[in-house]
Amino acid sequence: MTTAHNTTPQYPFTAVVGMDDLRLALLLNAVSPAVGGVLVRGEKGTAKSTAVRALASLMPPVDVVGGCRFACAPAAPDPGCPDGPHQAAAVEERPTRMVELPVGASEDRLVGALDIERALSEGVKAFEPGLLADAHRGILYVDEVNLLHDHLVDLLLDAAAMGASYVEREGVSVRHAARFLLVGTMNPEEGELRPQLLDRFGLTVEVAASREPDERVSVVRRRLAYDADPAGFTAGWAAEEDALRARITAARELLPRVTLGDGALRQIAATCAAFEVDGMRADIVMARTATALAAWAGRSDVLEEDVRQAALLALPHRRRRNPFDAPGLDEDKLDRTLEEFGADEGADGDDDPEPDGPDGGPGGGGPDSGGQPPQGGQDGGPQESSAAQSPELPHQQERESAEGPDRPQEQPAAPEQSPEGAPAAGGEKAAVGATEPFKTRHLDVPGLGEGADGRRSRARTAHGRTTGARRPHGALGKLHLAATVQAAAPHQRARGRHGRGLVVRRDDLREAVREGREGNLVLFVVDASGSMAARKRMSAVKGAVLSLLLDAYQRRDKIGMITFRGTGAELALPPTSSVEAGAARLEQLPTGGRTPLSEGLLKAHEVLRVERMRDASRRPLLVVVTDGRATGGPEPVARAARAARLLAGEGTASVVVDCEAGPVRLGLAGELARDLQGTAVTLDELRADSVSALVRTVQGNRKAA
Repeated sequence: MTTAHNTTPQYPFTAVVGMDDLRLALLLNAVSPAVGGVLVRGEKGTAKSTAVRALASLMPPVDVVGGCRFACAPAAPDPGCPDGPHQAAAVEERPTRMVELPVGASEDRLVGALDIERALSEGVKAFEPGLLADAHRGILYVDEVNLLHDHLVDLLLDAAAMGASYVEREGVSVRHAARFLLVGTMNPEEGELRPQLLDRFGLTVEVAASREPDERVSVVRRRLAYDADPAGFTAGWAAEEDALRARITAARELLPRVTLGDGALRQIAATCAAFEVDGMRADIVMARTATALAAWAGRSDVLEEDVRQAALLALPHRRRRNPFDAPGLDEDKLDRTLEEFGADEGADGDDDPEPDGPDGGPGGGGPDSGGQPPQGGQDGGPQESSAAQSPELPHQQERESAEGPDRPQEQPAAPEQSPEGAPAAGGEKAAVGATEPFKTRHLDVPGLGEGADGRRSRARTAHGRTTGARRPHGALGKLHLAATVQAAAPHQRARGRHGRGLVVRRDDLREAVREGREGNLVLFVVDASGSMAARKRMSAVKGAVLSLLLDAYQRRDKIGMITFRGTGAELALPPTSSVEAGAARLEQLPTGGRTPLSEGLLKAHEVLRVERMRDASRRPLLVVVTDGRATGGPEPVARAARAARLLAGEGTASVVVDCEAGPVRLGLAGELARDLQGTAVTLDELRADSVSALVRTVQGNRKAA
């Protein structure tokens, strides 16, 4: 947990170098928590967590009911508070809490836990609050939010939607308020968020390390100065922190008086419609963000630049059409939309476009400051803002290269392109595009696993249908009430039970054994040799692999990719949770040369051996995409068969996607599947709709007969 009281001063927010979009998004949420939080996407080592943790010290303190573990507001306490009712209770002022949710937290740690033994024996609701209760009226921070377990994500979604947390355990229920500012950070290379959680974040920003040497020098100098003397460094920034805190307070006071005119609201609606975002949450978030921007700039009217900036912060993560689309926004299209649906009536503040902001606030408080927090001085000392900008706040250069269908994407150097896929240097053919992805048939690992929660193979998990009961190993998980009562019942007379109630001992407790689904490691072994290089054929193969990648994303798998061609095999993508990385590698996959099938299988064996040592509970599924030919190296066919039997001997579940085409088929992929003791499917059979069509055909033939 993170409300840990650390004696080391927090790194000052105003000392953070650069990252204008991130700092503005955090400050807008400090001004108006109704904006809905921030998702920070970026590469590792970019001070994402530092900036988020520094935000808490800028938030105004809150008044709470004395002694209430659920931070009830004295003016309007929660009528259903487990610590209530609150009558004439003392009022306490405390700092706004920053609560961190660890990725590996348990459900009980998040929502709280009931003392089941006391509930059964005494009939009381002995409840220990969790992190959601601690975060009420504060900030809930989730680092690496994209790695959070699905069941924790579901609990977060419920709490965020209802503003309350419900704990239900075997007929005993507790409810308490849980309204918090949700802030998450993530590295996209490690996988994307579920769409439902992604939409819960009001704003999103992309961050990347600066490529400017002077700015990098400033970052290092400040960090070294802070590490050498945290208290002294923080004291040097105290004036800037106080000024920024005062500006937040002034903006909060101004916020209720900000007018969102019909013209600005029409621009917001038109922008959301133009970018085809789902639902109406985007419109509401944009309206709240634009209003907060106006208050932050010291204005009482929302202007077009506020709407534009709100779109750049609120829409990129909401316009993804499929999981492989990176967040991004076509700013030219945005400008055209705003111009087309410009306000018909001028705002009251148009005659004076540069009103003064809150006195004493950093950056002068006017629109030209762009609502930006100040930059500090060199060598760890304060200085004036070095980059005052307009409220439009153009995206930083990192954002300009963000991937997405509406933005140019900087790709790794591809092989020399030749017309119509003609061979390039070394007999290599240029990469071809994939066909449209499709829904694939369900592939799973046989047996019952115990891996991480997911949606592919059967497994014993903490969630799912109850299949039995057992004595708990360590802390009690899900109580199996019937089994617990059955275990305690024979001992009631010996324990001296009198009257109502049940005398329950620790040894009587039984936890439920549940069966659900797990995520697997799906390792793709893709044949990129010359026998697969026909343009139309390789396009279909890539489409099939892309479809399987999409299926892996939806089923919460880790994925890896090995390609083989020429004289060897290459681990194109080490096992990762980022299917986007797999799609990017697939797009640039060149073809040509011989078919070293054995090398591809041996490389798969090596990768799986290493991954088994790293995570023994995550079972692998090997997907070999090939026509089954083996032409590379000495005795290629026999060597490939031996490699396949080696994988089969270790119990690796496998599927061979047969890519053989043409009127004459050799059936080599089927032989490979037999050596792997796996299953062979053709490209057509891989489609889920082909299975449905087959069933409909058989049923139709039966009716006709």
